[in-house]
Amino acid sequence: MGMYDSPARILRPDIPSGRRIIVTSDIHANLQYFNGLLSRAGFSDADELIIDGDFLEKGTESLATLRYIMDLSRRGNVHAVMGNCDDWSAIFSETGKWADNLPKYIKWRRSGLLWDMICGLGDDPMTIRDFQTYKYKLGEAYSDEFAFLSALPQAIETDRFIFAHAAVFPDKPLAAHTAGELMRCDRFMDLGFSFDKWVVVGHYPVMLYGSDRVCANPIIERSRRIVSIDGACVLKDDGQLNGLIIPDINSDDFSHTWYDPFPVRTVLSDQAESERSYYIRWGDSRVQVLQRGGEFSHCRHVRTGYEMDILTRYLFTGEEFTDCNDCTDYVLPLHAGDRVSVVEETSCGYFVKHRGYSGWYFGELG
Repeated sequence: MGMYDSPARILRPDIPSGRRIIVTSDIHANLQYFNGLLSRAGFSDADELIIDGDFLEKGTESLATLRYIMDLSRRGNVHAVMGNCDDWSAIFSETGKWADNLPKYIKWRRSGLLWDMICGLGDDPMTIRDFQTYKYKLGEAYSDEFAFLSALPQAIETDRFIFAHAAVFPDKPLAAHTAGELMRCDRFMDLGFSFDKWVVVGHYPVMLYGSDRVCANPIIERSRRIVSIDGACVLKDDGQLNGLIIPDINSDDFSHTWYDPFPVRTVLSDQAESERSYYIRWGDSRVQVLQRGGEFSHCRHVRTGYEMDILTRYLFTGEEFTDCNDCTDYVLPLHAGDRVSVVEETSCGYFVKHRGYSGWYFGELG
């Protein structure tokens, strides 16, 4: 039985009425964002915190993030769900291609939990040849960490909510799901499912559901009782770490907060919204460079034929046809006095965020 084929573990905590619940996901080893979110949300012992998976990998502080969450969990009001980036206890049971590729993954990524653990023992990850033997050294040195990971549930269920990292399928009881069904599913909100309970997921960045505008805020589908909250922390240059705020375990009067580190400035003049725009994003980012420039290059999106100016450093190669970083030509509707977060400052204008939406501003900032 593979790591994703095993029966899902379900946690059913007793969360009393009157306690606020803060839900976040996809921290991806970024302690700055995580601590920033907890501070902005005012998290305290009077609250419940649910971490809906993928708190490890892709960022640079996996081991530190794991230990921090382990410490928080000892308080009794913090509950973590396993995401597809968190199941590293599987190195002791999983065989086959996944296990065989671990040394390549470690050396290619040069970050992540196993990398951090190896470095923590004073060893060089780049020189380890027989990882299948070496892993037992990790198991002995980091037994508490692996025990914590191996006990994580793949879902948390209450009378009104299910918190799973990636998906829930409505045609079967929650307890009949496999670990993989709950941990791995792209574009869950496009599957057309509806639920009797609220289902809260992360895993798939919310901005990837759009086409012409970029928004990192949680998506709340009230008619189907689905909430998607992955704000692409670490994964996108303009990403944020979202916190869904549930005021009471029996309430669906949701709000949200978020954290990103960008400097905040004031818009000095009104700006109208662009009449048309497009969002080139991961998975569909092939462009043809029509005119390469020092700061910006004029490009055509290969699949759609849409043309826009893209920051030249966002282009992955110097070839005519190349993939690129996520980008948009959307011009935000703004008014003098609006406060915006500045992601990029260029000679032509500013790439900013306003209330979770990313786009361009071509006026002055105070």
